[in-house]
Amino acid sequence: MIANLPMYDWPETVWANDALWAAIRARLGYGPERLDRSLGLWEAWEHLDLLLSQTCGLPYRTRLLGKVTLVASPDYGLPGCAPGYYNSVLVARSDDQSTVQDLFSRRLVINQSHSQSGHAALISHAQKLNAKLGPKVESGAHIESARMVARNEADLAVIDAHTWRLIQRYEDVARLLRECDRTTPTPATPFITARGNDPDPLRRALTSALADLSPETRAILNLRAIVEIPHEVYMAVPNP
Repeated sequence: MIANLPMYDWPETVWANDALWAAIRARLGYGPERLDRSLGLWEAWEHLDLLLSQTCGLPYRTRLLGKVTLVASPDYGLPGCAPGYYNSVLVARSDDQSTVQDLFSRRLVINQSHSQSGHAALISHAQKLNAKLGPKVESGAHIESARMVARNEADLAVIDAHTWRLIQRYEDVARLLRECDRTTPTPATPFITARGNDPDPLRRALTSALADLSPETRAILNLRAIVEIPHEVYMAVPNP
């Protein structure tokens, strides 16, 4: 069996994710002793022995469809989002006061094409504003998107709102950036297990483990609650 929690596993949060997994494992009564950080995202998500991981909404409803089982959704207490939902922050340089409409038509950077928060949210928000999209490049990670905007290698980045909170907390680059807008909330990055696994014990363990964590650990994770959002709600989000 393998377990990992890769979505917000920063150097500053590693110890808190380890504590969360230890609490989950204690409640489950089984599972690997440690989180596996040796596997790539797809290798872990598609692994037949996957016990628990966290993925993004777009991969969940596309490439992972039929390969994994939904366990639960995290509630990060994000502003403007219902429990278990998140959205994306549109970020530009602080010294660039262009309108959102103008920024959409310029140099765009996304983390990855299979990202809900970085790519699908960008497309949906542009359609909502009837904005024309300029050329876009992939950075590989939200933090790299932020750095590219700060270095004037791009003009607009679309960043997972929880990741943006981590950037503001830990990265000096945040001082060079400003928030322009936020996208419509969608179901947050889901916890998953391999197809055929029973999600109920994992969901109960997640919920109980959260209550077992110290206030300091919960503050680092910003994990307020574990929420049940139906599979059909994830599937209703449009693909880019």
